[in-house]
Amino acid sequence: MSKLVTVFTPTYNRAYTLPKLYESLCRQTSRDFLWCIVDDGSTDGTGELVGGWIEEQRIPIVYHLQPSGGKMRAHNLGVRECTTPLFVCVDSDDFVPDYLIYSIQQNWPGIQGKDGIAGMVAYKSIKNDNGVFSVKCSFPDVECSSLQGLYDSGFYGDTTLVFKTDVIKRFPFLEVDGERFSTEAYAYDRIDREYTYLLVKEIWTFCKYMPDGYTRQEKALYSENPKGWALYYNQKALFTKGCLSKDKLGYGILYMIFARRAGMKDIYKQSALKTPFYPVFWLLSYYYEWRWKEKYPK
Repeated sequence: MSKLVTVFTPTYNRAYTLPKLYESLCRQTSRDFLWCIVDDGSTDGTGELVGGWIEEQRIPIVYHLQPSGGKMRAHNLGVRECTTPLFVCVDSDDFVPDYLIYSIQQNWPGIQGKDGIAGMVAYKSIKNDNGVFSVKCSFPDVECSSLQGLYDSGFYGDTTLVFKTDVIKRFPFLEVDGERFSTEAYAYDRIDREYTYLLVKEIWTFCKYMPDGYTRQEKALYSENPKGWALYYNQKALFTKGCLSKDKLGYGILYMIFARRAGMKDIYKQSALKTPFYPVFWLLSYYYEWRWKEKYPK
């Protein structure tokens, strides 16, 4: 029998964290889901661990092993293989409440068949250094919002995104040859231009950021993946309103910085920042590269 939800988990050498997520999925009060794991070339016995769970048959599990290529490639593989109406990414250092799938089921009629809604967004609760899980900020009192609209309203913090599969298939994560990371915001910004999300004021995932996770490796991600960042910031400049607004200029300058680092050609021709003063901003970009060297190291 077909399921409603694919719970997707990209993983790399996380055999020590996956059991907590597995047990939380086994406790679901609704079984209208399957768990899709894409293993990004782990060498810590992840495949054997998951193989044992598949044999247990407590929940349906689909396992894919790919050569190590980064989360964005794992995500795109998971999306391509998804056959259920809904798709939710739950990272390997997260776990979920017992009611997750049931709550998604209950909210599904509110978005089913509505072309302008990409899916649902709910809270992610983060564990702080004192061991306490919390949500820092509440959603605005509206039924639906784009992600950008959500943050523009004053919300801050992390979210859980549940996508209609036919929508997320149209917006793959950016893949750049020779780079192992690209920000998911590249795809989410594109979705925002066409869709909103149903806001669900419930906690759908719990997370503690791990020392080996992307969040704790921000500087390395900037230094090792310059072309992906250049393409992202150029898109941000393209999507930002105003001919020479502060935000548009900032994104345009970041594009210049990362495009130079990546050795990209035709940087000016590809730039979303079209202005006769481009040479001035090009020179300014060297100053800002120096000024921002701690946040955006080479």
